[in-house]
This record gives sequence, C-alpha cells and structure tokens, in this order.
Amino acid sequence: MSRSAAAIREMYDALLSRFGPQHWWPGQTPAEIMIGAILTQNTNWRNVERAIANLRARGLLDLARLHETPVDVLAELIRPAGYYNIKARRLMNLVDHICSRYDCDLDAFFGKSLHALREELLSITGIGPETADSIALYAAGKPTFVVDAYTARILRRHFLIDETADYEQIKELFESALPADVPLYNEYHALLVACGKDYCRPRALCENCPLNPFDHDGSIR
Repeated sequence: MSRSAAAIREMYDALLSRFGPQHWWPGQTPAEIMIGAILTQNTNWRNVERAIANLRARGLLDLARLHETPVDVLAELIRPAGYYNIKARRLMNLVDHICSRYDCDLDAFFGKSLHALREELLSITGIGPETADSIALYAAGKPTFVVDAYTARILRRHFLIDETADYEQIKELFESALPADVPLYNEYHALLVACGKDYCRPRALCENCPLNPFDHDGSIR
C-alpha cells in the first residue's frame, strides 16, 4: 500500500474516532436529497433547510409537481438558499431532464450503471462533478466519492495533493485507497466536512484537530 493510501485509511479512523457517525446526508427521500444537492451549491446547509422547508410546505418535493411549477415561483420558494434564480434554473434543468426522459421516475433514472448515471448528470447544465457525485452517492446509492473544498484543503495541508490537483485526481486518490463501499464513502465525506468546519478552516485550528498527529502545514491554503 502506498504512503498516501495508508494515510487516507488512517485519517478516516482518526476522524471517526473523534466525531463518530455523522448520519449524512439529511433528507427523507431520494428526491429531497437530489434537490438538496443543487440547493447546497455555494451556501451552508442551514439555508438549504429553510428552502427545502418551503418546498415541503407546498408539496414540491415531488418531481412531477415540481416539474409543473413556474421557475419564478420556484425561485422565490428557494430564496433562502441564495443564488435563487440560478439555482431555480439548474434545479428545473435536472427535473425537466428526468421528467421528459424518465416520466419523473427516479428509480428508472438511477437504475443505470454508475458511469452512465454520472455522465448523464454531468451533461445537464448547472451540474458539476461535486453535485453529480452527491446525487449519485447519496440519492442513488452508487459508490462514488464526493470531493468538496474541505476535502481539497485538508489533503493539501497534509501533503497528499498539491495545488495543481483537480477534482478527478482527488476523487481517484480516495477511490484507489478505499473499497468501493457506499456507506464508507458517505461517512468519510461527512467526516471531512466536520473536520473542515471545526478545525481545518481557512485559518487552521490544528492543536485539537483529530488530524493534528499527521504530518501537515496549517498555513497552506
């Protein structure tokens, strides 16, 4: 096993020991999780929860009903999530795709291979790799690792990647070091988010961080 693969596995154990299971992603149904993956772009989850509450109150966590909703009405309902006009269009792009090609049937949409699903998601305007992987992992239950800004920062500071590493390279680092396991990928991503929020911030708080024993430089951005 390479040094980086060993570090990836050991860091997981350290994070889980400190934070415990995270029970992530919050969401009652695959549709809600998928909608949340769009709304959480460039905002925090507390704002997303407010937007989802608005949709739930109107019965719009159902894809068929959401598909019939005017985009300006949708934008106003998701206003708490920020960038609401952009996100309304992105969300409607996704819903239109599923409803026009799969009759709003998420089981049919998710029923293909991981590679096919990921490529189809990436073909939809407004869905990038992180959102596509979040939908594939958390809503569809496919073993694909989600990379976010917290993950990239933690890995840079622990000398596992450099500043040139892109999304796909970071994703490959995790997937080559770990078994293709949905609960593991789910938990690891959530633990990295917890570490990034509490310790590996833009101004690092290394002293009490569970990853402090690993070789690192908290000044790296």
